[in-house]
Amino acid sequence: MPRLTEARRVARRTEIVAAARRCFARDGFHRTSMADIAAEAGLSVGAAYRHFAGKEELVLEISGQAFHALFGIDESAAGPTTPAEFATTAAERFAPGAVRDVDGAEVPIDELIRCGIESWAELVRHDGMRARAIAGFDEVRGRIAEDLRRGQEDGLVRQGLDPENAARVLMALLHGYVLQCAAFELTDTGPFVEAMRDLLSP
Repeated sequence: MPRLTEARRVARRTEIVAAARRCFARDGFHRTSMADIAAEAGLSVGAAYRHFAGKEELVLEISGQAFHALFGIDESAAGPTTPAEFATTAAERFAPGAVRDVDGAEVPIDELIRCGIESWAELVRHDGMRARAIAGFDEVRGRIAEDLRRGQEDGLVRQGLDPENAARVLMALLHGYVLQCAAFELTDTGPFVEAMRDLLSP
């Protein structure tokens, strides 16, 4: 059997990740097996294991993708902000459609939302995933807090607001919003975003 080129190896891994993401979004982490993922990708189970040591490696990979796509901060958008601007801009990312994953490929937002929620459930019992999530949470919270401080310096945010705790509140608001999108099939996001803007505006 001819050896895979590096480009083909990367493409095959991407195919397996995409197949796993579809399976996890549809059936959850625990009801999905490596055989299910291989079948979804159109591969043998042995071929899937040649690229990933097991399902847990794929769970960690896709959890990282979901958290990055849903809650990562756009470096190009960094700067002074208000709570209302941050929350509404972030919430608009969850509108039905597709987003780009860390490799630049388009991924349906509903797949990432479902995988993100599956990942939250794992945090309480998977120390490795929890440690990575805490590190990511702290990084995002720190960036939001810094942008709120800049907003205070520019007179956009009231001086009495504690940026660190405000950042936590904003993240909690978005976590709840994502849960509503998945659990209650919230698809008409426009009115929600407008209400959030009104609620958070001074």
